[in-house]
Amino acid sequence: MWTKPANNKLTPQDIKRYNLYVWKFIGACFAFVILVIMLTTFEIFGKLPSFRDLENPKSNQASEIISSDKQVLGTYYVENRSNVNYKDISPNVINALIATEDKRFLEHSGIDFSRIFTIFLHNLLGSKQGGSTITQQLALNMFSDKGREHNVWKRIPQKLKELITAVRIERRYTKEEIITMYLNTVDFGAYSTFGIKSASRVYFNTTPDKLTPDEAALLVGMLNGTAIYSPIRHPDKALARRNLVLNRMDEAGFLSHGQAEEFKSKPLGLDFKPIDHNEGLATYFRDYLKQDIQRIFEEKSIDNNGTPWDLNRDGLKIYTTINSTMQDYAEQAQKEYMRNLQNQFNQHWKGHSLWKEIPDFKSLLDAGMRRSDRYRELRNEGKSDDEIKADFDTPVKMNIFTWRGNIDTTMKPIDSIVYCKMLLRNSLMSMDPTTGYVKAWVGGINFEHFKYDQVKQGMRQVGSTAKPFTYAVAIDNGMSPCMVIPNVPVTFPDGYTPGSSDTRAGNLTLRQALGYSQNWITAAVLKEVGVPAVVELTKKMGITSKIDPYPSVFLGPFDASVYDMTGAYSAFVNHGLWTEPTYLLRIEDKNGNVLYENKPKVTQALNEQTAYVMTYMLKGVIEDGTGSRMRYKYGLNNPIGGKTGTTQNNSDGWFIGITPQLVTGVWTGCEDRAIHFRSTSLGEGANSALPIFALYMKRVYANTELGIKKNVDFDPPKAPLTITLDCNAYKQQQPGTTEADKKLSF
Repeated sequence: MWTKPANNKLTPQDIKRYNLYVWKFIGACFAFVILVIMLTTFEIFGKLPSFRDLENPKSNQASEIISSDKQVLGTYYVENRSNVNYKDISPNVINALIATEDKRFLEHSGIDFSRIFTIFLHNLLGSKQGGSTITQQLALNMFSDKGREHNVWKRIPQKLKELITAVRIERRYTKEEIITMYLNTVDFGAYSTFGIKSASRVYFNTTPDKLTPDEAALLVGMLNGTAIYSPIRHPDKALARRNLVLNRMDEAGFLSHGQAEEFKSKPLGLDFKPIDHNEGLATYFRDYLKQDIQRIFEEKSIDNNGTPWDLNRDGLKIYTTINSTMQDYAEQAQKEYMRNLQNQFNQHWKGHSLWKEIPDFKSLLDAGMRRSDRYRELRNEGKSDDEIKADFDTPVKMNIFTWRGNIDTTMKPIDSIVYCKMLLRNSLMSMDPTTGYVKAWVGGINFEHFKYDQVKQGMRQVGSTAKPFTYAVAIDNGMSPCMVIPNVPVTFPDGYTPGSSDTRAGNLTLRQALGYSQNWITAAVLKEVGVPAVVELTKKMGITSKIDPYPSVFLGPFDASVYDMTGAYSAFVNHGLWTEPTYLLRIEDKNGNVLYENKPKVTQALNEQTAYVMTYMLKGVIEDGTGSRMRYKYGLNNPIGGKTGTTQNNSDGWFIGITPQLVTGVWTGCEDRAIHFRSTSLGEGANSALPIFALYMKRVYANTELGIKKNVDFDPPKAPLTITLDCNAYKQQQPGTTEADKKLSF
């Protein structure tokens, strides 16, 4: 058996040998670290960001749609991230971040060596601590696609790359720039919230420069664990974390103890507004605009050094003409009246059989079923027609739109199609007739459930809103609004005799005939001026859809969009100048370089005197015509002109209203023309569309900051008016039968 030597004392040679071993180990470790750093520097473990990368860090930055009044209408994003400048961030945010994440941020050069050794001791004692400075965290956020690695062998080279990049960032940028970049790139967790600007908007409905100390503390506190400290899912933990951050701001001298205690006593105070493409203002406009920009980039070959611009990632600034306040008023007006109108529609059809009274109702449902996502999914699964029919007859849980808000219910899918078919749709566009700038764009009743835009993409039969085009040609040909024509049937050379709901005997002036939307007198005028001239003027005034050159053109049988019709009426107000309706001003990249600037088309559609006379004619519709409820029901007695329109079988209701500073078009109807009000008193444009215009204008007039003046009249032409508007004076000027009377055989 081996026995321990009696003398176990180390000799000087042993001590010297052991010291040599220790120093060799330390030296080997140091050499290993130097070797790994060198290998990392030479990109053996992966590419490091270049100086160009540091100047242009890659991040999925949302593109912003900006209104004319400098409000962000919405964003296009993969990550809802929008950058801000240092001056636009509240000092409370900066202080909270430094106090919590990196107390020596203003002193170190990217790596806090004293903190690293302190953290090492904490970890040895079993207290887990994070050692990354704000600059290191920025490096990780900006240049690691996968985030922090959890595998230790992968984490070591990642950490070294992070350290090297942090030093490079510190050499390249000021402290203000670094902390701004950090706050622009950091992930705030759920609801696609990236960066301090997005977080401020989502959780407090404010901007970063307005964040109070307690709000800033809550957001900064979330960065330690966005899931566990979410104020929505875990409000108690979020509150405790916020108060911890306030304590650290107190310890760092950014708040007095009394201030910290005061803010700690406050509730979370959230104003939660999650960002959703289906929510917010101008949802239809934002969706159409995205498609339009992509088309513009493709047609004009606008790219990013050979790479297509990505609206979801490249942080473009899209400047529009939409006024956020007016957009809100338009959406409010639609919601207020359409709720009432839908109730009228439901009561109107109550007790009636849709299958018996609506022609081809079953085929409409079949078509609706085949266009549905459910049908396509079942087809892709290889289901037979019988299996698909059975599926559509089986009740399922679903979410449906109502004017009281979306509701969850259980319903057969085929019944949900019936429900949607019986929903009235509506759209509105409002524009400045002088500049052509579109101020409000409401493309439908609910973007989440019904994506199709009815302002520019959708086209419907325009009905009597086409009649002013015929009268404009007549005025241009020398006819007077005071000219009197008998209300009798008119037959065209091809044998066509239009009908009329107003068959009263007697004579009417042209102004009265337009005001009452009279068919026979308008037909007589058309017969005199000629169909080609009316079609030519209609196209000249911006109607882009096909117009057949038939005598029925004055009845508006052609389809057109709200966008085109509103733009056309703007020429009456703008001295005969048609200015293309403009909604996009310019597009800039994230550095402010202009990529595209819109230049609208301008055309002299009709002469200035004719245009002015047409405003006088259209005012007659409101003063004593089909639009008179504007005055007696809605109390708008100021200078307003307009034209109602009702198509065959009351399928479409229109109203296009003109004021000296705004022209607004409104359309209402069901998805399918076969579904409509059965009575004109309910389905006419005066009932289905005009009230939305009135409610919108009342809101606009009430807000004097918008600059839309109520009691101003339409501008007369610069040259003296040669057309008599005073019908008494006109009569005295007519000694006998006029040339126009001879032509019309009266």
